[in-house]
Amino acid sequence: MANTYNLFISHSWAYGDGYDRLVELLNARGHFPFRNFSVPKNDPIHNAPTSQALYNAIYNQIRPSSVIIIMAGVYSTYSEWINKEIKIAKTEFQTPKPIIAVKPWAQTNMSTVVQEAANEIVGWNTESIVAAIRRWG
Repeated sequence: MANTYNLFISHSWAYGDGYDRLVELLNARGHFPFRNFSVPKNDPIHNAPTSQALYNAIYNQIRPSSVIIIMAGVYSTYSEWINKEIKIAKTEFQTPKPIIAVKPWAQTNMSTVVQEAANEIVGWNTESIVAAIRRWG
């Protein structure tokens, strides 16, 4: 029986198409069971009453995750919340959560912030992403 991987896929709600495509790739991949602990745009967490409430809610989503995946587009550098998710993953747990950065499809530029935080950087390729998750998860 294959391991089930607990994933938190960090992304900007304003750039949700990449997130949707990544989840579709992982769902279409056979023999790769996973649970998605991400915060999609329509999740009630999105309407948290304060920044601290949102931070706590995201922390609670990251906590059970074994791997953090970050869509590494340049926009990530300027995302307050992706930066906070990196901080949570790297500093809020006894054992830091590994971060896999996924290069955006058909783009050569990546977020420096995400590159520096990543344990591994992979291209937009299902097998590369799954192999990295298996290595770090």
